[in-house]
Amino acid sequence: MTEIAELAAPITLTARAARQIARIIDGESKGTMLRVAVQGGGCSGFQYGFTLDDTRQDDDLVLERDGVTVLIDAVSVGYLAGSEIDYTDDLIGSAFKINNPNATSSCGCGTSFSV
Repeated sequence: MTEIAELAAPITLTARAARQIARIIDGESKGTMLRVAVQGGGCSGFQYGFTLDDTRQDDDLVLERDGVTVLIDAVSVGYLAGSEIDYTDDLIGSAFKINNPNATSSCGCGTSFSV
């Protein structure tokens, strides 16, 4: 773990999210991981980004659960401290959902937020 991650509240990954990540990376090259990042933009100021990545950076926070790996860059860790990364599948759609205690407001779809 990075020093930043050790200072911040832990970021957790639910079993549902881990199962969905495993489905997504099934068939990808060995070593493929999910990268979660906070980027400027969206209707509330910041938005969550999800990409597949096969390269771990030295300052990445690494979350592992049930055989899958999630990478979070050092800058995003501060915005995500204390968050839970989950996956929802309901009548209006399915998506990764971040339950972020640092967000003071978010858009209706939950992909952008402000702090």
